Amino acid sequence: MALTLDRMAVSATLHCLTGCAIGEIVGMLVGTAAGLANGATVAISVVLAFCFGYTLSTLPLLRGGMDAGAALRVVLAADTLSILTMEVVDNLVMLVIPGAIDAGLVNVVFWWSLMLALVVAFAAAYPVNHALLRRGKGHALTHEHHDHHGDTPARPWIPAIPTGSLVGVIAAFLLGGLVVAIADALS
Repeated sequence: MALTLDRMAVSATLHCLTGCAIGEIVGMLVGTAAGLANGATVAISVVLAFCFGYTLSTLPLLRGGMDAGAALRVVLAADTLSILTMEVVDNLVMLVIPGAIDAGLVNVVFWWSLMLALVVAFAAAYPVNHALLRRGKGHALTHEHHDHHGDTPARPWIPAIPTGSLVGVIAAFLLGGLVVAIADALS
């Protein structure tokens, strides 16, 4: 049971991380590119992380035939603590590293800090998800509702996006930003 629970916690944390990372990256890019103050950049990142996190968790429920209101209620109950943990930790790391947010988009410090922040956020959220799953809460709530509510006419248009694919795209994007920053620093 423990190994299965551990794997479920890793899966739930990765799933949560994908939504948080997309929102966090977009928020940091927008805030940094626009030259916004750190507080505004963090606020944009947090709002977008919650939006993307909730959206990615809601999609499978909608594909399963659940109506949007019910799906959102389940997702709010299931994912809020995990997303909140990730966002607090992620943004603290970005704020603690001197100049990370202010470094600019073509700066190694920005990209390295963002990668580190996401890894630390995963490490912080994993025990939270593990504890929630052990109690039948958190991401376990959403899995109870996958494919149990019949069909919906919108189902063919609701994407099924595998978490592993999202993790790969996010990692490639972060590495691409880092490579561009390194190339710029060397030129």
